[in-house]
Amino acid sequence: MHTHEGMGNGFETSVTLLVLVLLLVYPVAAWKTNNHYRRWPIHRYVFWGSGVLSAGAALVGPLADWAHMNFTGHMTGHLLLGMLAPLLFVFAKPVTLLLRTLPVQVARRVTGVLNSQPLRLLTHPMTATVLNIGGLYLLYTTGLYSMMHQSTALYALIHLHVFLAGYLFTSALIYIDLTPHRYSHVYRASILILALAGHKILSKYLYAHPPGGVGKAEVEQGAMLMYYGGDVVDLALIIILCYHWYEATAPRLQPSETVEMRKE
Repeated sequence: MHTHEGMGNGFETSVTLLVLVLLLVYPVAAWKTNNHYRRWPIHRYVFWGSGVLSAGAALVGPLADWAHMNFTGHMTGHLLLGMLAPLLFVFAKPVTLLLRTLPVQVARRVTGVLNSQPLRLLTHPMTATVLNIGGLYLLYTTGLYSMMHQSTALYALIHLHVFLAGYLFTSALIYIDLTPHRYSHVYRASILILALAGHKILSKYLYAHPPGGVGKAEVEQGAMLMYYGGDVVDLALIIILCYHWYEATAPRLQPSETVEMRKE
């Protein structure tokens, strides 16, 4: 199908260095802030490391080589880079850690930028969904998929978009990290349903209409992986959103009721 040789060693080296830097910077920043704030939870380190490695595996190494030769491999990388890694990153709460790390005055400026109208628009659930799902339609229903394997710059740009759009989408639907907006659970659930439907429709479209230059058998396997493999992360999003919804609406026991229950 395609060869990985066109990407060159420079791309792989850059990604590898970025992965190593990200794996190092996060724990150092967390450790540094432990002297001034509540100790950073261990599980956040695990989420961050797993997210970085998931994204890195999609871009360099055996999986990346397979992705250049086989559409099923490409779709495996897509699930790691565009769905699993963003979810893990959101649970690592990088924005919260960044604000903990920065000096107070700088942190206030960053908060101002995060609360600015352009950032509010960019992180709006509907905008994030259009960027995420719409970007995939653009990739697979035009000539972009074939073109990106012939250009290192385009390849890097598209994969950067896949990750960032996935991260924006995830952070806009489940409020784990700091966010400039707070939309209702009903609204976010409706957006999630639309996004899931769009993802499913695209996978079925791919099954019937392979991108140019890709064998039908490969596309059928890749489309099925997209359809069913995405369900795992989608289910996680649904469970998290529903759990937060339950927490927000569950009746709270009054102190007097709690005492009576203990007596019984």
